[in-house]
Amino acid sequence: MVGLGVHLCGSVPLTDAASVFTEAAGRLGGHISRIPDGETGERDNWVVWQLPKLQAHPSLVTVPPPSPEYGPSERVRPAPGIDPAAVDFGALGYAQAARESWRVFEKFRAQGVIRPGTRFQVSLPTPIAVVGAFIAGPQAELEARYEAAILAELDQITSAIPHEDLAIQWDAAVEFALFEGVFPSWFGDDHPTRLAGVIERLARLGDAVPEGVELGYHLCYGDFGHQHFVEPADTSKLVAVASGVANALTRPLDWVHLPVPKGRTDAPYFAPLAGLDLAPRTTLYLGLVHASDGFEGARRRIKAASVFVPQFGIATECGMGRRPAGQISDLLDLHARLANSLD
Repeated sequence: MVGLGVHLCGSVPLTDAASVFTEAAGRLGGHISRIPDGETGERDNWVVWQLPKLQAHPSLVTVPPPSPEYGPSERVRPAPGIDPAAVDFGALGYAQAARESWRVFEKFRAQGVIRPGTRFQVSLPTPIAVVGAFIAGPQAELEARYEAAILAELDQITSAIPHEDLAIQWDAAVEFALFEGVFPSWFGDDHPTRLAGVIERLARLGDAVPEGVELGYHLCYGDFGHQHFVEPADTSKLVAVASGVANALTRPLDWVHLPVPKGRTDAPYFAPLAGLDLAPRTTLYLGLVHASDGFEGARRRIKAASVFVPQFGIATECGMGRRPAGQISDLLDLHARLANSLD
C-alpha cells in the first residue's frame, strides 16, 4: 500500500491564517501539496456564519424551523411580496476572506515558510449546504440565486489569485442529509433522482473552476457536536457521488475526500470503494485519522481500506474547526507520522 500524502479539509481552529500556514507547513512538510487558511474567525463553524448574513438581508425574514433538526435551526424565507427569483444575495464574504489570506500565504511562501509549489486551498460550500440548512423556501428558486452568488465569489477568487497557485474545494455535506432524509429535498422524490440532481449540481460547480486551478471535493456526513447526522451504512453513497461527478465533469478532477467513521474497520464499510471510478490523476483521500484513537486506530482503518483500494492519502473525517485549539499540533504530527509509515 502506497500513501499519497495528507489533505486538510479546511477548518483549523487556530488564531488566524498565519498560524494555520505556519503550523501546517512546519509539521506536515512535503506530505501536503495545498494548505487552507483554516477558516478562522467568524468562519470557524463552516457555513453557520452565512445564517446571520441571510437574516440581515432586507428581502428575507427569519422563520421558525419546521421541526427540531441537526445543527442550527433558524431559517429564512422571502419577505411578503418579494419575488424569490429576484433576490440578490450580494457579497457572501468568501472572496474577501480568500484575498486577505492569500496575501499572507504569498508572503510566507516567498519567505520559505511554505514550500515552493504548495497551493493555497479555498474551500467553498455548495449552494445545497446553505439552502438545505437555512432556507425554509422556496428552496429551488433561492438555490439558483445562491448559486449565482457563490459563483460570483469564485470568479473574484480566481481573478485575484494566480491559477497555478490556487486549489478550490467544494464542500458537500447537506447533499447526504437529503439522501438520508434528515432534511427535506426540493428536487426528486426518490434516491436515483436526487442522486442525479446532486451529481449535476456538483459537476456544474466544478466545471466553473478554471483549468489550471486544482479542483477537489470534500464529501461529508456532518460534524456538529462531533456527530454525523446519520452514520453511513457503508461508502456506497459516497462512491456513487464521487464516481458520478468525476465522470460528469468536463475538466480534470484533482482529488476527492471521503469520511471514515472511527468505529469502522469492517470490510462491508469499505467494500464499495472497489467500484470507485476515478481517473489516475485524481487522488483519493480517506478521512480516517481520529485524535481519540491515534496512530493504531488509523492504522487499523488503513489496513481495512487498503483491501479494496491500494492507494490513497489520509485526512481527518471532517474539518478540525470544532476541536480544541490545543489538540491541533498533536493532530498534525499524527498525520505526519502516519504518512511517514505509508511512504
